[in-house]
Amino acid sequence: MSNLCVIPARGGSKRIPRKNIKDFLGKPIIAYSIEAALSSGLFDEVMVSTDDEEIAAIAKEYGASIPFFRNKENANDFATLADVIDEVKIYYQEKGVDFDTVCCFLPTAPFVSANLLNKGFKLLKEQNVDSVKPIVRFSYPIQRSVKINDVGLLDMFYPEHQKTRSQDLEPAYHDAGQFYWMTYETGLRGNKKYGFEISEQLVQDIDTDEDWKIAELKYRFNFDK
Repeated sequence: MSNLCVIPARGGSKRIPRKNIKDFLGKPIIAYSIEAALSSGLFDEVMVSTDDEEIAAIAKEYGASIPFFRNKENANDFATLADVIDEVKIYYQEKGVDFDTVCCFLPTAPFVSANLLNKGFKLLKEQNVDSVKPIVRFSYPIQRSVKINDVGLLDMFYPEHQKTRSQDLEPAYHDAGQFYWMTYETGLRGNKKYGFEISEQLVQDIDTDEDWKIAELKYRFNFDK
């Protein structure tokens, strides 16, 4: 099978400026994604989709290709990953290049290893689905979650579970925000989505400076042995 890795890395990140190339324990955070993709041996091409010349230069330094620059529409705050993948597919189709699968690998996922990428790829082939992604269990039952009402008091989202024991509630999961394996034809727009659980220890959403510091601590704990 021929596999394409797409690392989407626009330049206009708002919450953490220049997030995709910010230093993470000694090198730009996008370097971890590029290196994991290259070391996996899975891909015929590892490319970065970006609208930013500095990001492009750093990506090339670490071994990724930059076949074109992302258009303005797909570089704004409202473009989806599916939109970005569609633009990449159109580019390669116009060049007469076809792939069997695509892996959309986020540029802020330093915990991902080549082994984890291989596991996702294996599941995509075995499960006969449109896409596969790692997921992580919520640490607290979402059925016991609360909200603040109009007068400042707490209401339960699911009041029917006010007295349900935590151990009797069905586990809930969320996207680990790391990578998405998909068939080339259907991709992220397909309905058959498969997830496999990974440890919360290997997951960190990075949207604030505090998140960044926590991610660095987790990385040191997991990999600096």
